[in-house]
Amino acid sequence: MYRFVRNTMHPARYHGRLRDQQPPYFEGWYFRIVDATEAHRFAIIPGIIWSGRPHAFVQVLDAAGGAYYHEYPVDAFWTPDDRFEVHAGPNRFNHNEMTLLIDRPEQSVAGTVRFGGLTPWPVTWVAPGIMGWYAWVPFMECYHGVVSLDHAIYGALTVNGQEIDFTGGRGYIEKDWGRAFPEAWIWFQTNLFQEPGTCITASIAIIPWLMTAFPGFIIGLWHDGQLYRFATYTGAKTERLHVTEHTIEWVVASKKYWLEMFVTQGAGSTFGLLKGPDRAEMGVRVAETLSATVHVRLTERIGSRVVYEGDGRHAGLEVHEVEARLLKMVR
Repeated sequence: MYRFVRNTMHPARYHGRLRDQQPPYFEGWYFRIVDATEAHRFAIIPGIIWSGRPHAFVQVLDAAGGAYYHEYPVDAFWTPDDRFEVHAGPNRFNHNEMTLLIDRPEQSVAGTVRFGGLTPWPVTWVAPGIMGWYAWVPFMECYHGVVSLDHAIYGALTVNGQEIDFTGGRGYIEKDWGRAFPEAWIWFQTNLFQEPGTCITASIAIIPWLMTAFPGFIIGLWHDGQLYRFATYTGAKTERLHVTEHTIEWVVASKKYWLEMFVTQGAGSTFGLLKGPDRAEMGVRVAETLSATVHVRLTERIGSRVVYEGDGRHAGLEVHEVEARLLKMVR
């Protein structure tokens, strides 16, 4: 019980020991880095899968469209009990930096990128992270955490022989863990707005619950030093969710605010194919782009004052199997 409480209050840490690393189980961290020119954008995803054929991994998603999956034996995965630190093969990740040393025929990545001025999602006893009180429920299929909504990055990576300087760029860190990814979901995130420090992260998914399921969502808009959260657990409601091949229109309402989000893939968006966990293996294929645009408008319901309106550039975007059930559950 002590370990469960401790880890719940520290979402960034490795949670696998709570389940004695018994399958089905996975855990992965998502580091997004964008250089100052915004021409070079990557998602680096270290993790471990204990289902099927257990192994550690580091996935590398390049905005240019390449996605690479690098496997390591489970004994090359290490993380301590008392802090957020992850080793996957020779690669190292923590709150302060990540060091990559990937040397494979299909891809080479080497270097260190450091992080400064992290913006963590608030953790309280009532709501220990982005999942709110659902974080205390021991039987969720998939848990989600946000380690940093926005931060500065420094350093360089050499990718396939090309040195890329990330100093002056921006970063974002989140994670997932549990038995499997949801059946269907929409997810997007960007912290590249005209106003430095603004970030939006949003997702909606089919959430198994006892003998049924529901469309659960969590949204965080960080702007001007304040977090505006909209979630199933806060009582917010989806007023409209319309998805086409290239766009998403999503409107949610809380007691105090309207939040309107319009997501566009963008001309020439390329998708990389990542791997995600089902209950048997890393058998889910997840298409993600790092080139979407998100228009956001936050309005007070009383008086209709626009609190914030802006466009987020180069957003990460995933839309996975939404037509079969998710959109029908929302309508």
